Amino acid sequence: MALSNKKRAERKTIGIKAIPPSGRCEDVKCPWHGKLSVRGRIFQGKVTSVKGIKTAIVKWPYTFFIPKYERYERRHSRVVAYRPECMNLVVGDTVKIIECRSLSKTKSFVVIEKITEKK
Repeated sequence: MALSNKKRAERKTIGIKAIPPSGRCEDVKCPWHGKLSVRGRIFQGKVTSVKGIKTAIVKWPYTFFIPKYERYERRHSRVVAYRPECMNLVVGDTVKIIECRSLSKTKSFVVIEKITEKK
């Protein structure tokens, strides 16, 4: 028995383990409700800005070893990610982002999951 188009859309998977957003959107660039395919690197970080239209700045810390001093130093990475309409993000949320095709000059990542909300 074949599934209807509506049920297929509800059961869409993006190829990785992630919780789909509760909201719906008609965004073509949304990996859950549109046609954007995802691949490559996956990061988890904190949202530091949502000022741009459909844009989120995600930052995550890491340590870097300096061989000369045999010590670690703290560094961070900041990435511009596409924010679909179905993701209701605010500054301070922890999110999971994944690499996709280039969406603009600086965006080649998309937010796929909101892990925790700001308290």
